[in-house]
Amino acid sequence: MKTIKFAILWLIVGVLLGMWFGVNIGRDKPIYSNPFEAKNLQEKFKQAGEGALEKSGEALENAGKAIQKSLKE
Repeated sequence: MKTIKFAILWLIVGVLLGMWFGVNIGRDKPIYSNPFEAKNLQEKFKQAGEGALEKSGEALENAGKAIQKSLKE
């Protein structure tokens, strides 16, 4: 019974550490950093800029396709 308790304890510890490291890897942060840390202002601006750049690229592509379509007609 004692070995089962230790196995369950180590399993829980392993899952928690794996989640900790996995979240940090998914966010491109150092493995041992705090995954619950709030984003700083620079990261928020960078993320917003990337989204705006992607949307403007899509709008530009759609405009180019519309121009090509109108020239063909």
